[in-house]
Amino acid sequence: MRVLLDTDVLIDLALDREPFAEPAAALFEILERRPGFGWIAWHTASNFYYLVAPERGPQGARQFLVELLEFVGVAETTTESLRRAAALEMRDFEDAMQAAAARACRADLIVTRNLKDYRASPVPPTTPQALVDELIR
Repeated sequence: MRVLLDTDVLIDLALDREPFAEPAAALFEILERRPGFGWIAWHTASNFYYLVAPERGPQGARQFLVELLEFVGVAETTTESLRRAAALEMRDFEDAMQAAAARACRADLIVTRNLKDYRASPVPPTTPQALVDELIR
């Protein structure tokens, strides 16, 4: 199984946003033990940086990403991936880009808190808590 992590899950952990940080932390503990299981989209890194750097500082945001890359891969996307995102009937183009990145890395699920935003995604969404519950059964 492969999962693509939506930016919100990374931010929840990095900024300790309650009540979302705990399920995100539990998921990341699992990801650390399963190389090749977790992925992010290329654009997730820049979105994360600009949203987290004001609170954690530029070095803190970069360090989080560097440490994340020890056990999470970056989906290899192409021009065709962007075309796929543009063709998806999703309201939020950034979410469509996440869905296209999920397809590019052959993810089975997109892990997000925003399930409704991914209703039209070709890759189904799940929450961090639901995935943790499934994996620890």
